[in-house]
This record gives sequence, structure tokens and C-alpha cells, in this order.
Amino acid sequence: MTAPSTYGLSTQARNLQWLLTDLVEEVPGVNSVAVVSSDGLLLLSSDPEAGGAGEPQATPRPKGPRGASADLATIVSGLGSLTTGAAALMEFGAVKQTMVAMENGSVFVMAISDGSLLGVHATPDCDMSVVAYHMALFVGRAGHVLTPEVRSELRQSMENTP
Repeated sequence: MTAPSTYGLSTQARNLQWLLTDLVEEVPGVNSVAVVSSDGLLLLSSDPEAGGAGEPQATPRPKGPRGASADLATIVSGLGSLTTGAAALMEFGAVKQTMVAMENGSVFVMAISDGSLLGVHATPDCDMSVVAYHMALFVGRAGHVLTPEVRSELRQSMENTP
């Protein structure tokens, strides 16, 4: 998987795309990844059809929910909202990570910064601790870079993708 054209993107935006590509390529069992803004809009995606971080590999990787990064972004946003509401209702503080294990896969959601979320769709046999560890690395590296300016730039680049 290589990054799509990053022409015109800032260094910070290109670095985030590189980090996302690295997460998908280096972590066994990860099918797709999405970064979602606090208002639920897709900022970065590993789905090449969405203008995300990569293009098709020689060995095809299973796609995310229905193969659409927009679906993963919707799921990530919804889970983030649901768990934030539950934590507030139970007075447990901020949600750091949510994991949903299903028969045929898992979905992980982790807070990045200012309400932005990182979502991962993984295979049912993935090592959940390894996925969570690499997600935490991504969040640690991306959190300070995901400024309002970079979020706006990424949102605009996603909208301008054919």
C-alpha cells in the first residue's frame, strides 16, 4: 500500500497519511482504518476508493464494513458517541478506547484529540492487544499533529477525491 497523491498537502497531513498506511500494513489482522472528526466526518481512510492512505495491494486485503470507508466512519462516530454518553451517564470520565468483538471481526475505536477518533476494523483472529497497542502508538504520534488546520485540510482533500 502506498500513499495516494499528496501533492499540495502539508507535511503534517502527509505524515498522518503515512502513519495510517503504516498501521494498516504492519499490524496483522487489520482490514481497514479510518480517522473521523468530532462531527463524524471522515478525515483519513485506508480505503483507496475513498482517497485514503493507500492503493490496492498485490495481495488483496479484506475490506472494511461493506467495503466502504464511509460505513466505517459512521460506525466509529456512532460508537464514539454512544460510549461517551454512557460514560457521562455513569460518571466514569472520558472514554479512551472501545472494542466490539463479533463473530466475523472486531471494531476498535480510540480517542485521538478534540473529539477526533481512530477506528479499526480487524479480523476475528487478530491479536487484540497488538491492535490496541499500535492504535495507541498512532494516537500518541498523531494527537498533537491533528490541529484544526490539519483537520480542515484533510476534510477538504477527502471531499475533493474523485
